[in-house]
Amino acid sequence: MSCEQEAELLVDKLYDFKDNFLSNFGLEKMVGKTEMLESEANKTIELLKELESKCSKTIYLLQFGRALNVVSNYSADCEEYLSKVVKRDPTIVMGWNMLGETFWKKGDGLAAKNCFEGALKRERNKVSLRSLSMVLRQLKDEKVGDREKNVLDSVTCAKDAVQLDMNDGMSWYILGNAYLSVFFMSEQNSKILNLALSCYGKSESATKSTKDDPDLHFNRAQAYKYKEAYDSALNGWKTACSLEPGWNEPPQKIDELIKYLDKTISLIDLKGKLKNRRIHNLLKSFCSSDLGPYLDGYYISKGEKVGLIPTVMSDLQEGSNNGKVIVMKVLCNMADLTLVPFTFIAIDKSSDTFAVTVYNLNQNSGVIIGDSVAIANPMLMLHDVEWKDDEVLKHWKFKSIRVSNPVEMVVNKRKLTTDHCAFTRASMSATT
Repeated sequence: MSCEQEAELLVDKLYDFKDNFLSNFGLEKMVGKTEMLESEANKTIELLKELESKCSKTIYLLQFGRALNVVSNYSADCEEYLSKVVKRDPTIVMGWNMLGETFWKKGDGLAAKNCFEGALKRERNKVSLRSLSMVLRQLKDEKVGDREKNVLDSVTCAKDAVQLDMNDGMSWYILGNAYLSVFFMSEQNSKILNLALSCYGKSESATKSTKDDPDLHFNRAQAYKYKEAYDSALNGWKTACSLEPGWNEPPQKIDELIKYLDKTISLIDLKGKLKNRRIHNLLKSFCSSDLGPYLDGYYISKGEKVGLIPTVMSDLQEGSNNGKVIVMKVLCNMADLTLVPFTFIAIDKSSDTFAVTVYNLNQNSGVIIGDSVAIANPMLMLHDVEWKDDEVLKHWKFKSIRVSNPVEMVVNKRKLTTDHCAFTRASMSATT
C-alpha cells in the first residue's frame, strides 16, 4: 500500500466513524458524538502527520483537509490546505467539493457556489450538484426574480444528482429540501409537499440511507406540519431530538405545535371565548347574501360555469368537497401564534364550530371576529392526534377546513382576489 493510499484509508475510517456512529455506539452515546468525533479527528490528524514526509504534497494536503472538514465547525486551516490543493491541481474534484463545504461553513455562499461550479467544470458529479442545490437556495437576491430562479435551479441540480445515483439517500434528501423551498416560494400547494415527502421517504429507504440524519427527520417534520399531519410532525421532531440531543430547534418546534393545537382545541370548545349573546347574534345574522358572488349558484373557472351547492359542516366529507360552498362566521383568529397558515375559528349556521387554515394569504388580509366567510370547494381535515412525552398524554381531536387558494374565499360578500394572496407565482416546470 502506498503512502497516499494509507493516508486516504485513515481519513476514510474517520468518516466511517462519523457516518455509522449511531449503529456502532447506540442512541445513549449520541449526546457525546461531537466530542468523540473531535477526539477521533485529532487522532487521525496526528497519524497523518507521521506520513507527511513520505506522501505526495498535494494528496497529503487533500487528506489533511478532509480530516479537518469532518467536524461541523469552520476551520481556517482547512480552508488554507484545500485552497492549496485546488491551486496545485485544479483537476481534483474532491478538493473543490471540500473547499466549497468549508466556505459554506464559513458563511460565504458565493465562494461555495464558485467551488461547486468549478468542480462541475471538471466532472459532472452528484456531490457538487446536490451541494450547489443547497447553496442556490440560500444565496441573497441581487435583483427581482433571483429568488424564484435560484430555487427552481436548485430543484434541477438536485434532480440531476439523483439521476447520477438513484441509491444515494443524501441526494434524495436534498431534492426533498428543494421541493420544500418551492412550497414556500410559490403557491403553498399540498401536492408540492407530497413531492418533498416522497423524496424524504426514498432518502430514508435508499441503499445509502440518511435514516440516522437528524436533519432529515427535522425537515420532513416541517413538511408534515404544513400538510397538517400533526402526529407525524411531532414524532419527526422527537426523532431529531434523540439523534442530536444538543439541538434546540426540534424541541422548540414541538412546543410551538403543542401550543397551537392546545389553543385550537380550547378556542373551538369555548367558541372563541365569545359570550352566548354574541354567538346568538352571529347565528341570527346568517343570510343568503353572505354567499356574495356565489349566490347565483356557480362560479367561473377557466371560462366555464361550475355549480355550487350551499352546505354545512356536518354534510362535508373528509377531503375535497368540490361543487359545494360553506358559509361561516368568524369567532376569533390565531394570528398571535401563526400566520402560515392563517388560522381562525368559525361557526356555521348549524352551530358547528371548527378551525380554518388559510395558506398563501397576505398578512394584511386576515379576518376578524364577526366577519362572514364563504368557502367554495372546501377541503375537510379530520384531526385525531395523540402525543406522549415525559409521561404526559395529550389528545387533540377536531375538524378543520384547509384553504390553499384564498381566491376561493368570499369575505363579507366580496370575493378575494390575487391581491389578497401572498405567494409569488413561478414556473413549476422544475417539479415535473
